[in-house]
Amino acid sequence: MASTVIPCLTYEDAPAMIDWLCENFGFVRHEINSDGNGGISHAELRLGDGMIMLGSPHPHTEFGRAISTPDKLGGTTQSPYVIVDDVDGVYEKAKANGAEIVREIRTESYGGRGFACLDPEGHLWSVGSYSPWRRPE
Repeated sequence: MASTVIPCLTYEDAPAMIDWLCENFGFVRHEINSDGNGGISHAELRLGDGMIMLGSPHPHTEFGRAISTPDKLGGTTQSPYVIVDDVDGVYEKAKANGAEIVREIRTESYGGRGFACLDPEGHLWSVGSYSPWRRPE
Protein backbone atom coordinates (compact mmCIF):
# COMPACT_ATOMS: atom_id res chain seq x y z
CA MET A 1 0.00 0.00 0.00
CA ALA A 2 1.32 3.45 -0.86
CA SER A 3 1.59 6.10 1.84
CA THR A 4 -1.43 8.37 2.21
CA VAL A 5 0.51 11.09 4.07
CA ILE A 6 3.41 12.68 2.21
CA PRO A 7 5.58 15.35 3.86
CA CYS A 8 6.43 18.36 1.67
CA LEU A 9 9.67 20.27 2.27
CA THR A 10 11.28 23.38 0.81
CA TYR A 11 15.04 23.66 0.31
CA GLU A 12 17.13 26.65 -0.77
CA ASP A 13 19.35 24.28 -2.81
CA ALA A 14 16.84 21.58 -3.68
CA PRO A 15 19.02 19.89 -6.35
CA ALA A 16 21.88 19.41 -3.86
CA MET A 17 19.51 18.23 -1.14
CA ILE A 18 17.94 15.65 -3.46
CA ASP A 19 21.43 14.19 -3.92
CA TRP A 20 22.08 14.35 -0.15
CA LEU A 21 18.79 12.68 0.81
CA CYS A 22 19.28 9.91 -1.74
CA GLU A 23 22.89 9.27 -0.76
CA ASN A 24 22.41 9.40 3.02
CA PHE A 25 18.88 8.16 3.73
CA GLY A 26 18.39 5.90 0.73
CA PHE A 27 15.65 7.83 -1.06
CA VAL A 28 15.20 7.12 -4.78
CA ARG A 29 14.28 9.76 -7.33
CA HIS A 30 10.69 9.17 -8.47
CA GLU A 31 10.04 12.41 -10.35
CA ILE A 32 12.11 15.59 -10.61
CA ASN A 33 10.84 18.74 -12.32
CA SER A 34 13.17 21.69 -12.88
CA ASP A 35 11.84 25.22 -12.49
CA GLY A 36 13.98 26.37 -15.43
CA ASN A 37 16.09 28.63 -13.19
CA GLY A 38 18.42 26.10 -11.57
CA GLY A 39 15.87 25.11 -8.93
CA ILE A 40 13.20 22.46 -8.54
CA SER A 41 9.53 23.20 -9.06
CA HIS A 42 8.47 19.77 -7.75
CA ALA A 43 10.31 16.59 -6.80
CA GLU A 44 9.14 13.24 -5.48
CA LEU A 45 11.54 10.94 -3.65
CA ARG A 46 10.55 7.41 -2.63
CA LEU A 47 11.71 5.19 0.19
CA GLY A 48 9.96 1.83 0.23
CA ASP A 49 6.22 2.57 0.24
CA GLY A 50 6.82 6.11 1.52
CA MET A 51 7.47 9.34 -0.29
CA ILE A 52 8.44 12.95 0.33
CA MET A 53 7.89 15.84 -2.02
CA LEU A 54 10.19 18.84 -2.11
CA GLY A 55 11.13 21.87 -4.09
CA SER A 56 12.92 25.17 -4.19
CA PRO A 57 11.33 28.28 -2.65
CA HIS A 58 8.67 29.77 -4.93
CA PRO A 59 7.35 32.85 -3.11
CA HIS A 60 5.27 33.86 -6.14
CA THR A 61 2.85 30.92 -5.67
CA GLU A 62 0.16 30.43 -3.01
CA PHE A 63 1.85 27.30 -1.67
CA GLY A 64 5.29 28.90 -1.83
CA ARG A 65 4.15 31.81 0.33
CA ALA A 66 2.74 29.41 2.93
CA ILE A 67 5.85 27.21 3.37
CA SER A 68 9.32 28.20 4.48
CA THR A 69 12.81 26.87 5.12
CA PRO A 70 14.25 26.23 8.60
CA ASP A 71 16.78 29.04 8.11
CA LYS A 72 14.02 31.59 7.53
CA LEU A 73 11.92 30.21 10.41
CA GLY A 74 14.81 29.96 12.86
CA GLY A 75 14.14 26.22 13.20
CA THR A 76 11.61 23.72 11.97
CA THR A 77 8.06 22.82 12.95
CA GLN A 78 7.95 19.15 12.00
CA SER A 79 10.12 16.08 11.64
CA PRO A 80 9.62 13.34 9.06
CA TYR A 81 10.32 9.87 10.48
CA VAL A 82 12.21 7.55 8.13
CA ILE A 83 12.17 3.79 8.70
CA VAL A 84 15.40 2.07 7.66
CA ASP A 85 16.87 -1.39 8.17
CA ASP A 86 20.47 -0.32 8.84
CA VAL A 87 20.09 2.53 11.35
CA ASP A 88 23.74 2.45 12.39
CA GLY A 89 24.92 2.64 8.76
CA VAL A 90 22.58 5.55 7.98
CA TYR A 91 23.69 7.31 11.17
CA GLU A 92 27.39 7.02 10.27
CA LYS A 93 26.85 8.11 6.66
CA ALA A 94 24.63 11.09 7.54
CA LYS A 95 27.01 12.24 10.30
CA ALA A 96 30.00 12.00 7.95
CA ASN A 97 28.14 14.00 5.29
CA GLY A 98 27.10 17.08 7.23
CA ALA A 99 24.11 16.05 9.35
CA GLU A 100 24.03 17.63 12.79
CA ILE A 101 23.08 14.90 15.26
CA VAL A 102 20.51 16.26 17.73
CA ARG A 103 19.64 12.93 19.39
CA GLU A 104 22.34 10.30 19.47
CA ILE A 105 21.63 6.83 18.19
CA ARG A 106 20.07 4.58 20.83
CA THR A 107 17.82 1.63 21.40
CA GLU A 108 14.33 2.97 22.08
CA SER A 109 12.11 1.79 24.96
CA TYR A 110 9.26 1.20 22.49
CA GLY A 111 11.44 -0.93 20.19
CA GLY A 112 14.02 -0.44 17.47
CA ARG A 113 17.00 1.87 17.27
CA GLY A 114 16.97 5.45 16.17
CA PHE A 115 18.49 8.91 16.10
CA ALA A 116 17.53 12.43 15.04
CA CYS A 117 19.52 14.86 12.93
CA LEU A 118 19.34 18.14 11.10
CA ASP A 119 20.14 17.87 7.40
CA PRO A 120 22.55 20.45 5.93
CA GLU A 121 19.68 22.95 5.46
CA GLY A 122 18.24 22.44 8.95
CA HIS A 123 15.25 20.15 8.43
CA LEU A 124 14.84 17.79 11.39
CA TRP A 125 14.75 14.08 10.55
CA SER A 126 14.05 11.17 12.87
CA VAL A 127 15.53 7.93 11.56
CA GLY A 128 14.95 4.50 13.04
CA SER A 129 14.19 0.84 12.64
CA TYR A 130 10.97 0.96 14.65
CA SER A 131 7.88 0.55 12.46
CA PRO A 132 4.40 1.00 13.90
CA TRP A 133 3.14 -1.11 10.95
CA ARG A 134 5.18 -4.14 12.06
CA ARG A 135 4.62 -4.09 15.80
CA PRO A 136 2.86 -7.07 17.40
CA GLU A 137 -0.88 -6.66 17.91
